[in-house]
Amino acid sequence: MCGIAGAVSLERLPIRNLSSTLGAMGKLIAHRGPDGQGFWQAPDGICGLAHRRLSIIDLSSSGRQPMEGRNGSVVTFNGEIYNYLELAEDLRSTWQFRSKSDTETILAAYDRWGTDCLDHLRGMFSFAIWDGDRLFAARDRFGIKPFYYAVVDGVLYFASEIKALLPVLPEIETDAGALAEYITFQYTIGDKTLFKHVHVLLPGHALIVEKGEIRVRRYWDVHYDIDFDHTPQWFSNRMQEILQESVSVHLRSDVPVGAYVSGGIDSSLIAILASREQAFGKIGFHGKFTDYPGYDESSFAEVAAGQAGLDLRQLVITSDDFRDSIEKVIYHLDHPVGGPGSFPQYMVSKLAAEHVKVVLGGQGGDEIFGGYARYLIAYFEQAISSAIDGTHKNGNFVVTPESIIPHLASLREYKPLIRQLFSKGLFGPLDQRYFRLIDRSTDMEAEVDWSLIDRGEVFGRFQAIFNSERNVRKEAYFDSMTHFDFKCLLPALLQVEDRMSMAHGLESRVPLLDPAIIEFAATIPADIKFKGGQMKHFIRSTFGTDLPAELMQRRDKMGFPVPLKEWFSGELHGFVMDVFGTQRNRSRPYFNTDVILSNFDKGERFSRKTWGLLSLELWHQIFHDRAAEYMRMVDETPPQMVAAQ
Repeated sequence: MCGIAGAVSLERLPIRNLSSTLGAMGKLIAHRGPDGQGFWQAPDGICGLAHRRLSIIDLSSSGRQPMEGRNGSVVTFNGEIYNYLELAEDLRSTWQFRSKSDTETILAAYDRWGTDCLDHLRGMFSFAIWDGDRLFAARDRFGIKPFYYAVVDGVLYFASEIKALLPVLPEIETDAGALAEYITFQYTIGDKTLFKHVHVLLPGHALIVEKGEIRVRRYWDVHYDIDFDHTPQWFSNRMQEILQESVSVHLRSDVPVGAYVSGGIDSSLIAILASREQAFGKIGFHGKFTDYPGYDESSFAEVAAGQAGLDLRQLVITSDDFRDSIEKVIYHLDHPVGGPGSFPQYMVSKLAAEHVKVVLGGQGGDEIFGGYARYLIAYFEQAISSAIDGTHKNGNFVVTPESIIPHLASLREYKPLIRQLFSKGLFGPLDQRYFRLIDRSTDMEAEVDWSLIDRGEVFGRFQAIFNSERNVRKEAYFDSMTHFDFKCLLPALLQVEDRMSMAHGLESRVPLLDPAIIEFAATIPADIKFKGGQMKHFIRSTFGTDLPAELMQRRDKMGFPVPLKEWFSGELHGFVMDVFGTQRNRSRPYFNTDVILSNFDKGERFSRKTWGLLSLELWHQIFHDRAAEYMRMVDETPPQMVAAQ
């Protein structure tokens, strides 16, 4: 786990101020790699690479980067290749290894297989290789590790975080199309970012710079080829095998490994399975809000930790922590994304970093196995519709009214959302209904100047993914919903996972996001994964004897809830007023400040409106209002050593 950055000339001309630029980029991602730094430049000055190191595998100097191979290729790499031991054994016949690092296996794999090396890598990664003729860069299948790029004056610049690109941009401005997506979903769904000129390399994609051209291609995708030939028990047996194996390889490390324990099924399951492995450090981390019992899930975390035999370290999170840390959260995120869970995750990651360098988490389970209440809400509506029309036996998976009733108690906190959903377009097309379920902008009619934002284009881009028959063959509404969230929501949550851990020099690993698990899960019929509309039915039935009964029976898991409504109407009221009360805020496009100030504490308990708008304003203050500081960083940074250290 590290930070990477670099530049390559499209026209094969020397890059102006390359050494100072690499230094400035490396400085802005220094938090990602507190254990060392390295720089490399091509002799003709047409390419340069930078690296910040967090030592996890091969702690010796032989694992330092950028790493040059015996064939002259050079790599800067962020992440972990979990099958590096097996790969190295296979590649020894064609490559003489100089280190024991997973980094070198990438160079060896590229030497043998070229760009097809990606088919052999199992892990979380983003990297760039310069071989003298071309730059080859790639990002892992699910977007666990980040990769951003921008093209400025004939040079492609790339980095692990957007902030490292800001010194080379022609301007720091907001991308209107990406902003429309953010206001709608609180994340973006394409390759644009909230920063104009900056693109994200999408999960499962590779980028090549060669002969003055930039080519981006998808090298991996998930396809829902449903297996109707096996029994539920067969699927459960197979899942037990591949998840335990995934946890085992995710524990490969030369430093201690701990685990997040939220009190939910996914993180608890990972911690319990990890506790069976000798390599696990048996230490867990949890954040709690003791001042507001309705948000405190520590009792469930303690039960899970007890089952796993963990030493559970807990942190009480307060409104003072929010006031002191929220600007740091937004700075490290690069731009607002996801819900308020990023704040407590920042706090818990800070706690974890005081004890370990690697931590396991349960990210991905909700999107793979159906852990969101909105899936149940959607099927509740479909169950009513199919019962009226008599179509609940039409061949596709439809939850019947009889089977869904026992699980409706899970929706107690979601009555406002159900009321809003049913008030417009009831029983409409499935894509429109799901779009309405995930649209976060429905209560921001007055706060946003919609004349400047194209909502229609956002829905069109949503439809292209949701209705993609290339991936989902319309066997079930459930598969279409989870597929969209896997493609769009999950990368946003992984951005939070990466940034909040790396803010403290901590590596976060996610064993549920292993290729074998994802590809296997895509074959499981929806009536096994989501039987009767029960969220995570397959995980519950498969691991019911492993998980504590208290976790199996709970129906109120909220996903790291934060008492924002209580804070913003109480002890943080003045803080929010001050944030929105600046002179610059009142002159920003897209938003109506007076309306925001009058409505910010009037939302429902779990409304995302205030969080989304507050995050945007802080983002403007941290990056836009300080644009001049970033733009002059190259001139203020002395040239760096040009050889890998």
